[in-house]
Amino acid sequence: VQLVESGGGLVQAGGSLRLSCAASGSTFSIIGIGWYRQAPGNSRELVAAITVDSGSTIYADSVKGRFTISRDNAKNTMYLQMNSLKPEDTAVYYCNENTMSGNYWGQGTRVTVFS
Repeated sequence: VQLVESGGGLVQAGGSLRLSCAASGSTFSIIGIGWYRQAPGNSRELVAAITVDSGSTIYADSVKGRFTISRDNAKNTMYLQMNSLKPEDTAVYYCNENTMSGNYWGQGTRVTVFS
């Protein structure tokens, strides 16, 4: 399984970005998908995730109401719509697939929010 993120970039505070993560290769029984981020000097943290069976979503408190995770099964692609961005959202964002055959990560896409 390969995950490739795109959509990161430089944006002014208050702006929006949409991250995409395209999956390729065979997967066996996806349990969940998610977006994580890592800011300089910090550990990687969960931003948002979907449990595939139930469709339930979870969000970090810091992004609730601003970010939306979604998945297009036909395109094998997941998205993270980020609105009302803040400088503290600056980080490298990683997508993740947790499956019965393993846990997979993308290479990361950088998001920089300036005020």
